[in-house]
Amino acid sequence: MSLLRRGDRGGAVTEIRAALAALGLIGSADDDIVTGRHVALDAFDDELDHAVRAFQQHRGLLVDGIVGEATYRALKEASYRLGARTLAHQFGAPMYGDDVATLQARLQDLGFYTGLVDGHFGLQTHNGLMSYQREYGLYPDGICGPETLRSLYFLGSRVTGGSPHAIREEELVRRSGPRLSGKRVIIDPGRGGDDHGLIVNGPGGPISEADMLWDLGSRLEGRMTAIGMETFLSRPVGRSPSDAERAATANTVGADLMISLRFASLPGESANGVASFHFGNSHGSVSTIGRNLADFIQREVVARTGLRDCRTHGRTWDLLRLTRMPTVQVDVGYITNPHDRELIVSPQARDSIAEGILAAVKRLYLLGKNDRPTGTFTFAELLAHERTVEAARGQA
Repeated sequence: MSLLRRGDRGGAVTEIRAALAALGLIGSADDDIVTGRHVALDAFDDELDHAVRAFQQHRGLLVDGIVGEATYRALKEASYRLGARTLAHQFGAPMYGDDVATLQARLQDLGFYTGLVDGHFGLQTHNGLMSYQREYGLYPDGICGPETLRSLYFLGSRVTGGSPHAIREEELVRRSGPRLSGKRVIIDPGRGGDDHGLIVNGPGGPISEADMLWDLGSRLEGRMTAIGMETFLSRPVGRSPSDAERAATANTVGADLMISLRFASLPGESANGVASFHFGNSHGSVSTIGRNLADFIQREVVARTGLRDCRTHGRTWDLLRLTRMPTVQVDVGYITNPHDRELIVSPQARDSIAEGILAAVKRLYLLGKNDRPTGTFTFAELLAHERTVEAARGQA
């Protein structure tokens, strides 16, 4: 679909306004009749712009007031209520929506679903639903139809639970131990292929965003490989897959973690700093380990580079939602800001960022034990710590 923004008019704008009115984020046509207020329903005015931004903020999307593919898809997902349609796992055309999230939450409360409440009807949701149906004497077809819905509503006021996904994530990290050797990580350099991004002047001449991100990913990969980790790149140097394709690659590998490297950009030069993102949505579901890793990466990169701390945030982007392992996206500075740009074009700065990310991964698995002040772990010390842990295990 084409982008819609303030000042646009047409039937698509009317559709967006109706969707936001149904969610209670903007006045409906009926309200306008009661109040006597006249609103051009097909006009993308200031009120609609504010409503779109509020919706984007609530759903963990980029808050820009522009209705593009991601915002339009989220509006459609938000319109679904459990019971309005039959839910099932569909290969090639997966179902998304708030009705799926409600189903996942109910199955989680009942102990049949341990994944994220992400509104995506995948195999894990399908299997959880089948287990529930089998346990409660229903035909186990993995389809949420009228009979299954009636049983869920009957149990709805009687059973509540916690978040087994967070417990499972944390237990996997605890059981895997403090050693980095053998752990599998997907490194995801942004852009690539024909998507070069901005071309800026570096110490050796012009260099593109894609080349700098590939270089940063390679530096991180080299350090991780040297320390004994299994590393995989989400793309070849000559391709720029979509975020959904990058997530699918990570799922195929079956990695323990995924770390995505990007640069931020905005019109103008004032925006600056580093920010880290993990999965988190308006349903209260969050990747606990993703959030912990994002926090460690954020602190390490800020301490080592002096970039402004733009903190960590939960988001519902495809890259974070569709991966089955904890995933963090790091926006390592604004390419559009002169100060940030001067730093990130430096190979030495990219070395510091790579070392900081590796130190953050180590902190994640140390679980607060044998820790060091933020920004002080060097690669040599990380390597020595790995050998010490290995020697201790050999003597045990």
